[in-house]
Amino acid sequence: MLARLVLTDFRNHADAVMAPGPGFVVLTGENGAGKTNVLEAVSLLAPGRGLRRASLSDMARQGGPGGFGVAATLADTTEIATGTQPSAPERRIVRIQSAPVAATALAEWLTVLWLTPAMDRLFTEPASERRRFLDRLTLAFSPAHAVHSNRYDAAMRARNRLLAEAVPPDPEWLSALEAQMAEHGAAIDRARRDTVLTLADALADRPEGPFARAGIALDGWTGEASAADLAGDLAQGRRRDAVAGRTLVGPHRTDLAVAHLTKNQPAALCSTGEQKALLLGIVVAHADLVAARTGHPPVLLLDEVAAHLDPVRRAALFERLSGKGQVWMTGTEDALFDGLGTNAVRLTLGAVSR
Repeated sequence: MLARLVLTDFRNHADAVMAPGPGFVVLTGENGAGKTNVLEAVSLLAPGRGLRRASLSDMARQGGPGGFGVAATLADTTEIATGTQPSAPERRIVRIQSAPVAATALAEWLTVLWLTPAMDRLFTEPASERRRFLDRLTLAFSPAHAVHSNRYDAAMRARNRLLAEAVPPDPEWLSALEAQMAEHGAAIDRARRDTVLTLADALADRPEGPFARAGIALDGWTGEASAADLAGDLAQGRRRDAVAGRTLVGPHRTDLAVAHLTKNQPAALCSTGEQKALLLGIVVAHADLVAARTGHPPVLLLDEVAAHLDPVRRAALFERLSGKGQVWMTGTEDALFDGLGTNAVRLTLGAVSR
């Protein structure tokens, strides 16, 4: 968990210092006060582009010097920081205990998961959005997943550029890139399948309750074969991929299929409320698994979650998350969180109460 959070020239926060507690952290304030900005800052303490997937230059405060900083002290006193310099607004800097590290190293220290209102459309959006969601879940179980994903993507981009050239590319160069894709692609697929199988079993064992039980599975491309088989498929598909202008086989073609188990219905065909309940059920079940497997619950960021739940589901969510780690929630009205009683640190613009 985060024991201290400091924002410097991040979004609308020129200089903010927060001391969240070990359980619920409630951020309230008017629209535009910067509640979601705080959650975005916390999300940057994990690998990836954060919950908005915004460019780094957009995160720097308007009217500020041009760079930004997000720093946190964890409960074990480890210090984590990330940000940019005005001279390089799109170059991310990450430090752990003041030492520079790659952003992927953050996965070894902190697991951060989030739900935002924009994710309510997850089941009807393109497969790429569900892959990102799945990869965030997978990263919590396998910190090396971020490294494999980055190296796979880099090799695939290089291969696509070679295939697009008018001059026939060097076959040995292509083979080397395909070997990299196969090695990292197989690791990506193994980690995803482990996550989906583990989470699917946990979801199936849960009672229905106020949150619909989700059935999940991998769809589209799944590579149960070896890395050598994937390398062979890539080599045989060069002509096809050159014509298509993209690589048509590999883990970047995988989708996450989600269904409402009780209704035996794909999530995309469920009501908006049912989709929200399915998504919440997945995230909460996953948080329980992370805590059981690693001994450390993830930090959960739930943006405007209470406003979109009826009182019964809201109370059930608070009960399910109680004692499960640090949970950040935002809302415009403090009354939405009355069910928490005194079991929360409540933060507003400059005021903190318990």
